[in-house]
Amino acid sequence: MADFLLELRSEEIPARMQKAARAELEKLFRRELDAAGVSIGDVTVWSTPRRLALIARDLPEQTEAVSEEAKGPPEAAPDKAVDGFCRKNGVTRDQLEVRDVKGRPTYFAVINKPGQAVADLLASAIPAIIRDFSWPKSMRWGDASISTESLRWVRPLSGIVALLGDTIVECEVHGVTSGAVTLGHRFHHSGDITIGDADDYTVKLRAAHVIVDHEERQNLIRTGAAHVATEAGLKLVEDEGLVVENAGLTEWPIPLLGRFEDDFLEVPPETIQLTARVNQKYFVCEDAAGELANAFICTANIEGSDGGAAIVDGNRKVLAARLSDARFFWDVDRKKTLAEHAKGLERITFHEKLGTVADKVERVAKLAEWLATEGIVPDCDPTLARQAAELCKADLVTEMVGEFPELQGLMGGYYARAEGLPNSVADAIRDHYKPVGQGDEVPTAPVTVAVSLADKLDTLVGFFQIDEKPTGSKDPFALRRAALAVFALINENHLRLPLWISSAAMLALNRRPESYSEKNFEAVWSKETRARFSEAYLHDESLTLEPSKRIAETADSLLDFFADRLKVQQREAGVRHDLIDAVFALGGEDDLVRLLARVHALQAFIETDNGTNLLAGYKRAANILKKEAPTPTPSQNPVTPAKARAQSDADDEANLGSRVRGNDEGSNKTLSYTPEPAEKALGDALAAAEPKAAAAVKEEDFAAAMAALASLRAPIDTFFEEVIVNADEPEKRDHRLGLLARFRDAVHTVADFSRIEG
Repeated sequence: MADFLLELRSEEIPARMQKAARAELEKLFRRELDAAGVSIGDVTVWSTPRRLALIARDLPEQTEAVSEEAKGPPEAAPDKAVDGFCRKNGVTRDQLEVRDVKGRPTYFAVINKPGQAVADLLASAIPAIIRDFSWPKSMRWGDASISTESLRWVRPLSGIVALLGDTIVECEVHGVTSGAVTLGHRFHHSGDITIGDADDYTVKLRAAHVIVDHEERQNLIRTGAAHVATEAGLKLVEDEGLVVENAGLTEWPIPLLGRFEDDFLEVPPETIQLTARVNQKYFVCEDAAGELANAFICTANIEGSDGGAAIVDGNRKVLAARLSDARFFWDVDRKKTLAEHAKGLERITFHEKLGTVADKVERVAKLAEWLATEGIVPDCDPTLARQAAELCKADLVTEMVGEFPELQGLMGGYYARAEGLPNSVADAIRDHYKPVGQGDEVPTAPVTVAVSLADKLDTLVGFFQIDEKPTGSKDPFALRRAALAVFALINENHLRLPLWISSAAMLALNRRPESYSEKNFEAVWSKETRARFSEAYLHDESLTLEPSKRIAETADSLLDFFADRLKVQQREAGVRHDLIDAVFALGGEDDLVRLLARVHALQAFIETDNGTNLLAGYKRAANILKKEAPTPTPSQNPVTPAKARAQSDADDEANLGSRVRGNDEGSNKTLSYTPEPAEKALGDALAAAEPKAAAAVKEEDFAAAMAALASLRAPIDTFFEEVIVNADEPEKRDHRLGLLARFRDAVHTVADFSRIEG
């Protein structure tokens, strides 16, 4: 057994590519050796700016001999077929064996492969690894680069170290031959370094001021930066991404602390941090009060003879130039108000079918004002909501955001405060993009919530309106993320926002025909008619182009999308998807807070014995009713309020118990026969449970509704044990089927149990 060392040395590898390059090297190495039948032990891969290194432990020196069999054509096959089989397997005809296969003599080739020297296999594998290596960007170089067949690498490949044990694995790749010689630090070491084997590779390079292990360099930077900050009485602002990047830029990292002029602290701190981070790869520090300090930490790649003073001074001058630019942008941008900046949004296209960013801002402003006016976002001033929405995108045309797009929103908040706008408006401008992703802060300030929600709903409605929906893994406009952000805003702030109605109303707002009068439009949005929006809009005779159908279809499609996203989100949170289906299947439920409360109460109930047994009783009742007289079931997809009412009417007309419902339910006065005890008990239990469940649902006390349904468990079990439902007498049969229909409908006040698995 022997250890194998492979080093691929080149000019500087970009830090951002090194992680993927390490994974690629290990993948290709394993591919080649697996194909050669070489068993592999532990594999370690390291990277520095100038090299990729791989060490594979305990490789055999020789592969084992193997014997393989290949089934060929029948013995009576034409000579051409037999000869082709022989050529393919590298045997002659007299080496073939004839065996019986299902009564037919058939040729077999037995191929004995002798063991091979692993060094020879590695010599073939190394060129294949280099040729097949995948880089995000690569280049050709030298005289050979005139040919497209020349080697491509991230930077010019200059050396290969390949050792199996202490023996060189000889190979050549486009003029670069393997050996045992590498190079040390570019400045701290001169001359060649001869590597004896894998064990002394890191030792000899460390002596030459190269730390090969990228994780060790990261630890040195992490702890070293914190140490120099502490020595100066400061606290390091931790940035793990910057740690990794600096480790990819250095082979001998030395964290050094420097200072910049106090005057630059007038610029927003995020600007200073971003300037230092993005342009210079510097860390920043905070003082004891948690405020940004006039200090930076750079990571040098050499040890300065003066303790790094010259390095720090050079970096300070470069950072000062960058900060001067940032201060210039800050001063120039404040010469105009945000409202004046916002006029520039007319020049920016949001989407060719949805107009400019200015058009989007106007839509968002109207919607934010509506959310506040209607009380959907409680305690929100409609005037402030509109003002914040009108200015929320204004910083997109500022110099600062043009230089640092990551600061959009944040800079708008700073400019709003500098202008003297209300704090709630400045906060809304700053935070209206939130939440951006899972785990991000969810706004709770009323004005911010109104603007953030309006912005995301407008994006969703707009792109669904022009049929730019997510498909498969493609979601170019991040609509899935926007939907999750809407859920987070609604849940965190307990907003009562009917998603279908608001979506349809927004569609009417965004793309209404000219014949749709402003008076009618305002009526649709009024508080009194909002709940009946769909019906009123669908039957508005002033619509000459019949856009109402398109609006309803788009709103339905968007609600389906919300339902799918909700299932994914809740499944990740441990909620069963079939329970969400069971609630959505009732139709007309688009209030997220109420829907989730119903789902959570349903899950808690179904997991109890009462829930399990009630579900079994429901399924038995539903099967009987389906066999006797099929009844339309609620739609699988979420439906509009208008569709829900139509579906409900159809269900009522088709119910087997309709004749019984015409009487005094729960009593037996109109029956010509005496009900059996279990039959009467079920009727009495339904008479007691139905109003309780309905009232509890109306009050949104779904736990109480489940408790009312739980009281039906024993009566329905006894009913099935003691009563023959399909009695010969029509009256008995109809009454008992009616009881089952009432039982089913009582359960449907909470959810469609037919959707529940189990």
